[in-house]
Amino acid sequence: MLRVLVLHGPNLNLLGLRERSLYGNTSLKAINQSIAKLAKQERIKAEARQSNLEGELVTWIQEAKGRFDAIVINPAGYTHTSVAIRDAIAAVGLPTVEVHLTNIYKREEFRHRSYIADVAIGQIAGFGPSGYLLAVKAVVDYLRDGRAAAT
Repeated sequence: MLRVLVLHGPNLNLLGLRERSLYGNTSLKAINQSIAKLAKQERIKAEARQSNLEGELVTWIQEAKGRFDAIVINPAGYTHTSVAIRDAIAAVGLPTVEVHLTNIYKREEFRHRSYIADVAIGQIAGFGPSGYLLAVKAVVDYLRDGRAAAT
């Protein structure tokens, strides 16, 4: 059975409460419930975690090697600042999909740079909470199609 680790970065625990005009009304709990439902439909295991701490996210990424087949990550604000998260993803070598609720390329200039993009197999941005589902489905399809072995 395929195993996918879904990581939510800083401030995503406030979804549904913060900046609703940007992030909508959906809570992180609701997003995680949707991920769990998709995992059941796809017959995979998905584990979701959230942290506001960069080092904790790095540790979880490192620990994923051998325990998970892929990572879906919304690094949130760390997207634009964290070489440590980028290096952890590169080090473990697991197929990783970067996801963002908003289109980071339509926002402030500093958000246009992702330190994660060059070590991810893909990036999904701007589709709100359904972006997580698209990311999980994409990485599962990637693994099932055998493309992981080809990279």
